[in-house]
Amino acid sequence: MKRPAKISVTDIDVNFDFTENCRYWNGFWTRKNGIGAGETDPDSTSAVLRQYHQALWSRSLPDGRYLDLDFGGASDYLRYGDIRLSSDSITTGFRYKKYGGMIESIQKQKDDYKSWMEKFIRSTYTIGGTIIFPAHPNSMNGRRGIDRRIRDRWDLTLECIRLYYDGITDSGSNPLGWVLDNDKDFFDLFADFKGYVEFFFLQDCVSDDCSAVKMWIPVRPFEDDPLPKSPDEYMRWIDASLSFVKKRNRRIADYIQTLKTDK
Repeated sequence: MKRPAKISVTDIDVNFDFTENCRYWNGFWTRKNGIGAGETDPDSTSAVLRQYHQALWSRSLPDGRYLDLDFGGASDYLRYGDIRLSSDSITTGFRYKKYGGMIESIQKQKDDYKSWMEKFIRSTYTIGGTIIFPAHPNSMNGRRGIDRRIRDRWDLTLECIRLYYDGITDSGSNPLGWVLDNDKDFFDLFADFKGYVEFFFLQDCVSDDCSAVKMWIPVRPFEDDPLPKSPDEYMRWIDASLSFVKKRNRRIADYIQTLKTDK
């Protein structure tokens, strides 16, 4: 992986579409009948996204220390001391082969499903739709997609993170508790759940006092199948995803504007 040049956080464009910075769309609709991901993953192949993560998250931690992120070596995305980090997309359209029946139902409802889905993907592959996690086998990035109680849902992922900060890490109560505990050196940098939420501009995902995570569609966390059960519920998920990314992009843009103003 080529080491990119560092940029200033004030150079970040919150509307930049990272799928345009890699070969994401090559054969997108012909591969696997149009279900699945692009040819390449912007999280690992977009040089601009990597620059944005390094610039944006190199900032003061809740205890006053500075999270000074650097580009890693040939196989590293980002690094903070001994902690290796990678990018992860927050949102998902659940475009799984086993979920094909639901996708087919949505296709029938949309006059131009391809354009609609492309707009969703492009909108959510902006900086507001991405985050960083520790990178290693069995890290958060992979496990939240594999665990059948999470299925890549960001609201349920964040609930696991909230429970971790409350000291709940047993697998029965917190499916990702052991993952978070293995990476405590990273997550403890943010002191508590409120510190984590505010550092990563996630306020629109939680209650005002950070005591609860807002579920994007109804679910009993870690008890129900987390996938949307009907086309209506699926559309509610898509709308909630778009709304969150838009609001988070606005928060990030406001933060960047304060830095420009303070110059």
